[in-house]
Amino acid sequence: MSQSIPSEIPVIDLRPFVEGDEAGSRAVAAEFDRACRDLGFVVVVGHGVPQAVIEAAHRTSRAFFDLDLAVRERYAAPPGGFVGYRGLGAEGLAYSLDQESVPDLKETYTVGRIDRGDDPYFTSPVGRMYMPDPIWPTEVPGFADAWTEFYRAMDRVATELMRAFAVSLALPRGYFDDKIDRSISCVRALNYPHQSSPAQPNQLRAGAHTDYGSLTLLSMDDAPGGLEVQRDDGSWAAVRVPPDAFVMNVGDLMAQWTNDHWRSTMHRVANPPPDAQGSTRRQSLVFFHQPNYDAEVVPLPSCCGPDDPPKYARTTSGEHLFMKMTKAKNLNV
Repeated sequence: MSQSIPSEIPVIDLRPFVEGDEAGSRAVAAEFDRACRDLGFVVVVGHGVPQAVIEAAHRTSRAFFDLDLAVRERYAAPPGGFVGYRGLGAEGLAYSLDQESVPDLKETYTVGRIDRGDDPYFTSPVGRMYMPDPIWPTEVPGFADAWTEFYRAMDRVATELMRAFAVSLALPRGYFDDKIDRSISCVRALNYPHQSSPAQPNQLRAGAHTDYGSLTLLSMDDAPGGLEVQRDDGSWAAVRVPPDAFVMNVGDLMAQWTNDHWRSTMHRVANPPPDAQGSTRRQSLVFFHQPNYDAEVVPLPSCCGPDDPPKYARTTSGEHLFMKMTKAKNLNV
């Protein structure tokens, strides 16, 4: 059952969908449909990921960002790549919406798909582009193991969410299964350092943007200056959730898939208030779920009709992601 929380985002328990009977599954799916139409953001509980797995991923991420800058830079993302480390100011998310922006006040570490096979889907040049080898910082004990376990757990949650989405959209429960079984999803840790001096005009920890893929799952610290979601009137609502819950939001690709019946909502990460006391450092872990790179995306029949024709031409998951990522890179840095 969903409930109202201060962040104005509905809370949905996933467990009845995964473990319950058909009636329970359909009730949960209906909640997702309402939430994805109204705001595009949900707080997910009952996801089944052990708290120890979440905490280990956070702990090792924090240890990495505590390393000297010269050490972090040894793991820099290769030119044109996305795995590995990207330093402060290396990205401006507002560029993905063709908006002029200043660089974001964050640094990141990213790994792509963990489990890969030896068939051409994975080994071809296209496959290698979307699924490069992960870069593991050896200075942090247990980093690779913690991140591998976290990635696999989040992928399982995303799979169940996509099944709930299918039921929500009057499709067979497994409709998306063969479109996400070799997904090109990634996990990213974001470190927002303590701000000891004012930001540049219009500079944020992460500029206003929408996410690119099917869905995003977020685990975050409760620290000054954080996630905000844009309301219909243009104002911003702060999001705060318990450490054992995930924030889920609809991405651009899913909005296209549903012919804009579901919303990919603008959000940002705000700077800490000027009067914040103590450290304002903040960390988030994000799982960006992205279907198989060759998955075809056209508006779903259940989301179209004589009075609601398709708004989007055919694309693929990979083509859409490549376009968005190219725009997001701040080429002046």
